[in-house]
Amino acid sequence: MLSDQEFNDWCRGVNLPQEARQLISQIRASEPIRRVKSSGINVRGDYASRKMGKTIQFESHKIELPGVEEYEEDADVLEYYDQAYQITLEFPSSSGEIIKASHIPDFFVIRKRSAGFEEWKPESRLEKLAAKQSQRYMRSEDGQWLNLPAVAYAEKLGLYYRIRLDTEIDWIKYRNRLFLKAYTTEDYQIDPEIAENLVKLISLNPGISYWEMIHTQQSNPDDINALIATKKIYINLSAAPLAEPEKVQLFRDQEIAVAYVQMIKSQPNNGTILNILDVKPNQLEPKTHNQVKMSPKAMERFLRASPEDLAEANRRYEVIEPYLNDSYRDKETVPQRTIRRWKAKFIAAQKAYKCGYIGLLNNSNARGNRLPRISQSSQDFIDKIIEEYYETFQQRSKLAVYGILAREWEKAGLTDKLPSYATFCSRIQHRSGYRQTKKRKGNRAAYQQSLLYWELKLTTPCHGDRPFEIAHIDHTQLDIELVCSRTGYLLGRPWATLLIDAYSRRILAVYLTFDEPSYRSCMMVLRICVQRFEKLPETIVVDGGTEFSSTYFETLLAAFECTKKQRPAAKARFGSIIERIFGTTNTEFFYNLRGNTQITKNVRQVTKSNNPKNQAVWTLDQLYENFCSYCYEFYDCREHPTLGQSPRQTFMSGLNSSGYRPQKQIIYDDNFKIFTLPSTPKGTAKVQPSRGVKINYLYYWSIDDSFIRPEIEGTNVPIRYDPFDMGTAYAYVKGRWIRCISEHYKSFQNRSEKEVNIASTQLRRKRQKHAQRITLSAQEKATYLEGTEAQETLLLQRLHDLAQQDIWVLIEKSSVIESKLSKHNYSANVQDVDKNILAGSESIKKPKSSAKKLIDLTKIEAYNTEELW
Repeated sequence: MLSDQEFNDWCRGVNLPQEARQLISQIRASEPIRRVKSSGINVRGDYASRKMGKTIQFESHKIELPGVEEYEEDADVLEYYDQAYQITLEFPSSSGEIIKASHIPDFFVIRKRSAGFEEWKPESRLEKLAAKQSQRYMRSEDGQWLNLPAVAYAEKLGLYYRIRLDTEIDWIKYRNRLFLKAYTTEDYQIDPEIAENLVKLISLNPGISYWEMIHTQQSNPDDINALIATKKIYINLSAAPLAEPEKVQLFRDQEIAVAYVQMIKSQPNNGTILNILDVKPNQLEPKTHNQVKMSPKAMERFLRASPEDLAEANRRYEVIEPYLNDSYRDKETVPQRTIRRWKAKFIAAQKAYKCGYIGLLNNSNARGNRLPRISQSSQDFIDKIIEEYYETFQQRSKLAVYGILAREWEKAGLTDKLPSYATFCSRIQHRSGYRQTKKRKGNRAAYQQSLLYWELKLTTPCHGDRPFEIAHIDHTQLDIELVCSRTGYLLGRPWATLLIDAYSRRILAVYLTFDEPSYRSCMMVLRICVQRFEKLPETIVVDGGTEFSSTYFETLLAAFECTKKQRPAAKARFGSIIERIFGTTNTEFFYNLRGNTQITKNVRQVTKSNNPKNQAVWTLDQLYENFCSYCYEFYDCREHPTLGQSPRQTFMSGLNSSGYRPQKQIIYDDNFKIFTLPSTPKGTAKVQPSRGVKINYLYYWSIDDSFIRPEIEGTNVPIRYDPFDMGTAYAYVKGRWIRCISEHYKSFQNRSEKEVNIASTQLRRKRQKHAQRITLSAQEKATYLEGTEAQETLLLQRLHDLAQQDIWVLIEKSSVIESKLSKHNYSANVQDVDKNILAGSESIKKPKSSAKKLIDLTKIEAYNTEELW
């Protein structure tokens, strides 16, 4: 971003008017004026921008997100802001009336020599808008789309307004940008000697494929990717995706690449003529083959024939074939009159259709009276009754609507006879489908019958090009009842949170808890992912849950430069990968355990003896340990029907061909665990003398002398609190995290945030009954937690938290086997690598890079207004 001085210099350099300068200053100092939304078909999200130092919203991951990536890479773009300003447009309607419309352009972009608004739209959408609002949208003579009133508004200020189209996006180049992004934004350390040898090898072999290079003993994908990203070697980013390495050609520089292509084009042929096929616009036809050409009518009759018709025609042709050649068959069983009739039909069809075979077809499917038995007006009347009385949310039965039809038929005095109930039902069936279900049951019910979305042009693979490019997070309540490991008390059904790699379908992390989905589950599943693999996915796809829109979750993703995509509400197909996993784990794992809740789907069949609550024997820690074994070992190594191999093999082969990206590794240590803890909306707290910092209405004091230093007192310091232990918090003082304890540490120790909130809620309710004050002090909360007033809800939460502590022990004790993937030998066979990892081998070597992801607290600038998150 530009500093204030740089911005002032830029304004003078482009000779910007004072009014435009004030507008841009307002945009630069303000947050987005609206939160982007999903209309039910678009995937929206947030992009962690390095150029801007904050998250940037996008409303479509197929149009606006590629635009954001372009702004990041374009050196001409100095700054860009999403949903930055609302303008009022005036334009005449088709009837001549003046229409006023508010409009918020997608982005405001500051370039080196200009600034203005940019709106990204699909061209197909613009064509529809131009048909409805021709005075607003039009295509200029040079083919550019214009928003006329917006252009006029911007030009008055000395700015520009530009419509950007999806047709501008070079999808292959965009995919390659994503592929190389980690090497352009991170410092990948490549051995200079290796780099020199690779450049020399490519110089001696211009046009060598990427696939050939990564299979040499001298290189690995990370080294080659780094050389491409830093322009030490050249590829045509628009020619072929790096995810298809056999199609990508490598050159020393662009000049050699251009010369190589020209040389190939200029090579003459060797004079050898290969005349095997005649290539025509719509067919490949061998010259020795006499093609049968039928008239369109003949082809229509042929395609309409049933298998039985074709079999009968074949039999007839076998009978008359000798007679067509003026011969006859011995021992003929078919009457001569029939043969003469068939032969006549064959000859007639030969003259009429140029295909005598058509004359032998029965066309039995065309027999009978095909005309409707009621008039068109009567059919329209029936459709009207169906639409008004059957296709409604009232969901009347067919019989009830038929009664209405009979009544209205008599009232209307129609001359046709009232159709039968069977005819009426067939008419309803004829209208059934997505639209009818939508009218009777709503969008969600009709979604199951909606057409699948087919991409008819190449954009980006929906599951990514490689491991860790796209991952999905979601929650589900498990179909099993659990008990307390200490008391045997029934604790209910737990929730599972899964993180799944879209490319390989590999389950990256699993977390179980009794608490309903919240930011705490998100935090833990990301922690487990880093613990197992020492990295996070580049893009995380989530649903519309409030936990995924929290300030904490989005700040955490932004800090590690993860893009968040939010799929449309009630559109399960956008997250079909993780939804399918939930179904698989139920049928293969949970439904085979005692205490599963399958029987509760048929409530009338539940008895005391088969009630899952009475059958429950599993504890949370035992279930978690066995579920992890299923996800990380059994499912991971079993062949996936879509992939044709196991998720682990797909994951490993993907790393072999695309690179491990060791510079994206995250060290799993205390600093990382503290950084993943939540903070307050403000993010900082003031150090008050003798009291410490106030976090969520509780005071915390440092365990050392940090808070009594004169230079620290009265200052604001970054803070974090542990949602699973409200007795502990952390403050960032003098470049390090300091542990702090609550003033009522004995009461709050090992008590979760949720337990404290439940106690506060119960105490507030009690106060309300007596019309007393609502604000609660920390001492009152502590007294209530230790007292005997906490009833079943609080006790149950306490048991849930105790069970959760067993899970944390299992997580922390688990060995980080998967992090050995960082010690990856790219020349090794995939199956051999799998065996080494399973055996815990330490012999696998990693690329020569020691760069790891360090945590920079000042990297991301959070929004000041919590609602914008």
